[in-house]
Amino acid sequence: MSSTLFRTKKVEQSILDTEEPEHALKKSLSALDLTVFGVGVIIGTGIFVLTGKVAKENAGPSVALAFIVAGVVCGLAALCYAEFASTVPVAGSAYTFSYASLGELPAWIIGWDLVLEFALGTAVVAVGWSGYVRSLLDNAGWHLPASLSGRDGASGFGFDILAAVLVLVLTVVLVLGMKLSARVTTVVVAIKVAVVLIVIIAGAFFVTADNYKPFIPKAQAQEAGASIQSPLVQLMFGYTPTDFGVMGIFTAASVVFFAFIGFDVVATAAEETKNPQRDMPRGILGSLLICTTLYVAVSIVVTGMQRYSELSIDAPLADAFKATGHPWYAGVISFGAAVGLTTVCLILLLGQTRVFFAMSRDGLLPRFFSVVHPRFKTPYRPTILLGVIIAILAGFTSLSELAELVNIGTLFAFVVVALGVVILRRTRPDLPRSFRTPLVPLVPILSVLASLWLMLNLPAETWIRFAVWMALGFIVYFVYGRSHSRLGRQEEAAAAGGDAR
Repeated sequence: MSSTLFRTKKVEQSILDTEEPEHALKKSLSALDLTVFGVGVIIGTGIFVLTGKVAKENAGPSVALAFIVAGVVCGLAALCYAEFASTVPVAGSAYTFSYASLGELPAWIIGWDLVLEFALGTAVVAVGWSGYVRSLLDNAGWHLPASLSGRDGASGFGFDILAAVLVLVLTVVLVLGMKLSARVTTVVVAIKVAVVLIVIIAGAFFVTADNYKPFIPKAQAQEAGASIQSPLVQLMFGYTPTDFGVMGIFTAASVVFFAFIGFDVVATAAEETKNPQRDMPRGILGSLLICTTLYVAVSIVVTGMQRYSELSIDAPLADAFKATGHPWYAGVISFGAAVGLTTVCLILLLGQTRVFFAMSRDGLLPRFFSVVHPRFKTPYRPTILLGVIIAILAGFTSLSELAELVNIGTLFAFVVVALGVVILRRTRPDLPRSFRTPLVPLVPILSVLASLWLMLNLPAETWIRFAVWMALGFIVYFVYGRSHSRLGRQEEAAAAGGDAR
């Protein structure tokens, strides 16, 4: 039984599956498209919201260092993703990589994990987008009924109609084709980056040096019940978690890590890239470098404009400009945030559907969902199904308390991909690799350790929820996935002297 659970799917077979007409995605993306996708999904909630929260509560002005720490962790993982995406240019990202290196059960688990990560991520960001749009509408004198804005009205009913509509509209865009999605994303990302540059350039003129003192505030013991850190850190390493101080930087890094989530989504589009061997590494690493630079610059500027203890949590960038007497910039930033979060939702939904599609094509989910649209060559069935489900989820549910699940899910994927690079190097040294992760196994090992460290800094409740979701995944695999595995059926048919497609 164990041999079937850890059977691997050959890279050659994965690539061959992409050539079947009814299951083949259209190749239309370039390195620029991939970089735009990466920047589009990375720059979002993190830079517009989390900067103020972690500066005020965990790191002070040294929040810039927290962004660097989180960026380094993502950079180590990105090097591993780049090798896999260029070697195995197939939809599915970490799921497909795991199938080729670790085996079917680990691949299922990571695919199940990614489904959670992208679904919750899309819903969370859609709700955040709705909040920014409602704020802009309120400023213009247009007010939505409480019952349609996600808040309980007099009837006790609350449905966030804006969040739901956004997800449904983006679902239609994804069904119509990847190139259209890329064009929409390019326009929106241009607006978003322009707003970020306005913050950096204009804000630099209002920086006060005294606001940086002290750059690393003195460590303070976290209040009982308020810690974002897991008790696992204290149990395993024997120290009390703190806010501020040097350890506060790592605490902040585990939170701002959410701001980097998304570069791995670029890998899900490998199958739809014209030259994945060359362009995937450029898209993954290029988008991560651009966003890390912008994050560090914004955090330095905003903590220099307003003392960290006075920063707002809901809209730190906009409120910092208000505090300096320039409310006009606040309106521009709110507009940029609303526009920017649109692409985050679009690309997270893209990643979700591609992972689901890849799992369906392998038979681990119903093959019904692996048929592409005859005209648009997109996986329209899972896109429509997941779009409707996530729209309902975003409309009815406040998911802020579940955002940490997105973090732990992503970090878990990082661990699996890093281990997969080491294993595939040993099991398939013959594979052509247009991009090679440097210093293997050192870089993958560092990626695993760094990801595990940030995971340990997440709340214990997050670990419990994650364990419940993983347990449910095991049940689904053994009830359905294992018996319907296309690879398993092909092996059985081969043993019997036949064929199974």
